[in-house]
Amino acid sequence: MKLVIASNNAHKVEEIKAILAPYFDEILSLKEANLAIDVVEDGETFEENARKKAEEVLAVADADAALSDDSGLMVDALGGAPGVHSARYAGEGHDDAANNAKLLAAMQDVPENARACQFVSAIALARRGRETLIRRGEVEGMLLRAPRGQAGFGYDPLFYYVPAGKTFAEMDASEKNSISHRKRGLEAIREALAAEQA
Repeated sequence: MKLVIASNNAHKVEEIKAILAPYFDEILSLKEANLAIDVVEDGETFEENARKKAEEVLAVADADAALSDDSGLMVDALGGAPGVHSARYAGEGHDDAANNAKLLAAMQDVPENARACQFVSAIALARRGRETLIRRGEVEGMLLRAPRGQAGFGYDPLFYYVPAGKTFAEMDASEKNSISHRKRGLEAIREALAAEQA
């Protein structure tokens, strides 16, 4: 069984390989599979975007399955924003710093007890001749008023994970990956695959 991951992010690919290796003989990134495909993520939910990306990659891949994730930050006080627009929250062409600045401005009058947020990752596994598996992983946090930490990317410096007493950007990669929303989504996919084989 060959799996293509709809990503060229080396860290993401390694994490997926570590969790799903028992179910696939070969796991490749887009680059390793010689695929150059850019799927337009125009869904209204993380699940819609993940499904579309996985199914479109599988349609052009020489593989048995394709896996995609769509993830972002949902802030309760903002009705779930930035949500599916997390990467482009400050507009096309803007970077993490601009996205974080816009989020902090939107949250400046929100009190400490109302700053709950979640990192969400929807994982879709498209397979030939079978239904697409979709699972969601979430991790709860609180949104800080200023960034802390130098590691990670995106909203990690603002995402305070209470059980660890630090932001995602203050964690090393192994610590963050052990509790991340993507890991939880991937483990849910792994459980679904194990249940199918049982």
